Amino acid sequence: MYGVGLILGAGIYVLIGDAAGMAGNAMWISFVIAAAIATFTGFSYAELSSVFPKSAAEYVYVKNALGNNLVAFVTGWLITFVAIVSSAAVAIGFSGYLTIFLPQLDPILSASALIIGLSAVNLVGIRESMWMNTTFTLIELAGLAIVVLAAVLLGSFTDTDFYEMPPSIADSFSLSLGALLTTSALVFFAYFGFENLANISEETKNASRTIPKALIVSIIVTTGIYILIALSAAALVGWEKLSSTEAPLALATEQAFGRTGATLLSAIALFATSNTVLMLLVAGSRIMFGLSRERALPLALGRVHPKTKTPWISVVLTMLLALGVVGLSQGNIPKVANAAVFAIFLVYALVNLSLIWLRYKRAEIKRSFVSPVTVGKFPVLAGLGLATSVIMLTQFDTTSYITVLSAIIIGLASYVVIEKYKKSRQLGDGIT
Repeated sequence: MYGVGLILGAGIYVLIGDAAGMAGNAMWISFVIAAAIATFTGFSYAELSSVFPKSAAEYVYVKNALGNNLVAFVTGWLITFVAIVSSAAVAIGFSGYLTIFLPQLDPILSASALIIGLSAVNLVGIRESMWMNTTFTLIELAGLAIVVLAAVLLGSFTDTDFYEMPPSIADSFSLSLGALLTTSALVFFAYFGFENLANISEETKNASRTIPKALIVSIIVTTGIYILIALSAAALVGWEKLSSTEAPLALATEQAFGRTGATLLSAIALFATSNTVLMLLVAGSRIMFGLSRERALPLALGRVHPKTKTPWISVVLTMLLALGVVGLSQGNIPKVANAAVFAIFLVYALVNLSLIWLRYKRAEIKRSFVSPVTVGKFPVLAGLGLATSVIMLTQFDTTSYITVLSAIIIGLASYVVIEKYKKSRQLGDGIT
């Protein structure tokens, strides 16, 4: 439920309109491409999480595989960046649906209020967060089922051209392919999140077996749902109408059930986007907690509240950083989402490389789960995951490159400061 709750919500409720504007009714193909990429890397995470069931999972994987503290730190820094930026992007999506009910409300204010409220839940405890996640996930699944039901009953599956693309690109194979790949990069925002399952390993029973299974099942379930929704939305209203609204699925159900349907789905979308924000805030705080325990970030971030048993300083810092991103983004979801997806592909490339490296460097290590399809020692799916991640890195605009490069530079500067501080403490201890 945690994995499905992480993956669902953000992309399908918020970004499907942008995807329709880029790839037309053929956007479902982009969801298939994104699903394949997620599956390749998902199997790598599954195997690595069975070997290293730790918070700050990516940092641990890269450090154990490559043995380089700097590269491991940058990896951990980037995955933290992704969780925080993504939570901000989905909170902005929440505010878009909320304006349907409260049009006078400032979107930035409502997104910020959501982050503060859900951070309070995160602070209370992991069990409470999981109960809320389970409840909200069931509600959002019901909402998506309504869209599919509406399409089955009232949509025009037989008359809809599911390969139709915007006229500006439809007559060119290269432009069409480029649009599908670019759209895949955007809608991958709807898939990533599964990797954060690995970051709650230390709060999961029998994590080395539970987490890998949860990873694979989450990807399979959400892939089927996404493709059904993309086809259903196109059958109900078509790509042009979907791309013209801030609440695309609400528009689709309005076409079938009138204003009541739109209101119902908009309300459900509030639960869906809230759920994703909560799970990302949980993940971000646990990554910081894990990095602190690995002594890659200040030890204060690893402090656990005596009553709630949650890493309260990491929770508060995650909240403050997410609020900062909301303010800086000025409500631009695609810009924020693209930066997060670009960063996650960098992380995926390093994670896949880590699995390949460990297969040769530490072949003897015990693995509760093994990624399938192996040639000799070489994990084929990890190789495909590495290749596709590198290819997808070429599908972004200049703004995404600059944003993530800036984040990396800040991370490197932080690494230098932290290392100097650690050395000064060690020197002081030695003198004492």
